[in-house]
Amino acid sequence: MKLLDWYILKRFLLTYLFVVMVIVLIVCVVDYTEKVDDFYKHKAPGDKILFDYYLNFIPYWANYISPLMVFIATVFMTSRLAAKSEIIAMLSSGMSFVRLLVPYGMGALILSVATYFLVGWVVPKANQTRIAFELKYTKDPYTYSGRNIHIKVAPNVYAYLESYNNQSNTGYKFTLEKVKGNQLLQKMAGDRIEWSPEKKKWTVYDYNVRTINGLQEVLTHGTKVDTLLNLYPSDFDSDFSLYETFTFPELDNYISLLSSRGADGVETYLLEKYSRQTRPFAIIILAAIGVIMSARKSRRGVGWQVALGFVLAFVYLLFFMLAKGIAESGNLNPIVAVWLPNIIFTAIGVILYHTIPR
Repeated sequence: MKLLDWYILKRFLLTYLFVVMVIVLIVCVVDYTEKVDDFYKHKAPGDKILFDYYLNFIPYWANYISPLMVFIATVFMTSRLAAKSEIIAMLSSGMSFVRLLVPYGMGALILSVATYFLVGWVVPKANQTRIAFELKYTKDPYTYSGRNIHIKVAPNVYAYLESYNNQSNTGYKFTLEKVKGNQLLQKMAGDRIEWSPEKKKWTVYDYNVRTINGLQEVLTHGTKVDTLLNLYPSDFDSDFSLYETFTFPELDNYISLLSSRGADGVETYLLEKYSRQTRPFAIIILAAIGVIMSARKSRRGVGWQVALGFVLAFVYLLFFMLAKGIAESGNLNPIVAVWLPNIIFTAIGVILYHTIPR
C-alpha cells in the first residue's frame, strides 16, 4: 500500500467510527427517554441498566446500522476530499478512479469481516443479556396464551395440548399420537402434563393408551407416568426477539427444529440468518456507491452531498424493510428478500459509475 492508500483508509475508518458513535449516542438517549418510566416502574438497578442493558445495547445498534453508517461515512469523507480538490489532484496525477476505490474497498472489507463475526457470534451473546433485562424490567410478566397446540415432536409422532400454563409448566388435555402414513398406531391421552425440573421429564396424569395392531386394539390406563419428549418449557416461553439471541450454529439448529415440527414463523428466522449473511456484502456495495456519488466536487457544497447520502441510505433501509415484511408474510422467498436490495443497489452503483462525471 502507498502512503495515499493509508491516508484514505485511516480517514475512512475514523470517519466511520465517529459517525457510528454519534448515531448510537443519539439512539441511546432516545431509548432511555422512552424506557425511563419502565425502569422506574420495575425498579431496575442502576448498575444493571448500565452494564446489562446499555453495555450490550451499544454493540447491537452499532452493528445494526453498520452498512448505512459505512455509506454515510464514505459520502461525508469523500465529499470533503472533493471539496478540497484532493480527489482532483489524485486523478490528475495519473491515478485511475478504479485505483482510488482500492483503499475504500480495503476499509469496507475490514468492516465486512468484523461485521460477519460480530453478527454471527458476538452480538447474539450480548443480546441474550440485553433481552433478558428487557423482559424483566421493561415488559409485563409473560403469559402463554396459545390454544389447541399441535407440535411434531419426532418422526411420525405428534403432540397436542388444548392449553398451557407457563407459570406452573402444566399443559391440559394432552394427547400423543404415533402415526404411520394415514394409520394411527398408538395414542396416549392424559388429563394434564407437568414438567419435572429434577427428572428433566414430563409427567402425564390420568392417562390411557390405545395401541392398535391391525384389527387388534389394546387399551391401558394409569394415574401417572414419566415420558421423554422433544418438547420443553422453553418452547412456551416468550419469543420476544428470540432470533436475535442465536449464534449462527444455534440459529441453524432452531430452524431445523421448527421445520421438523412444521411450525409457523420459520420465515422470521430464515430472514435473520440470510440478512446476517448479506450484511457484509451490503457494506462493500454501499461503500462503493458512496465514493462514486460523492467523488465529484459539488457547487452546492458538502452538506448537499451528505444530505443526498442520507436520503439514499433511507431509501435502501425502506426497501429492505418492505422486502422483509413481504417475506415474513410468506409471499416472497427469504433469500430473494434479503438479496433484492443489494442486487438493485449494485445495479444503481453501476449506473452511477457510468453516468456521473468525475
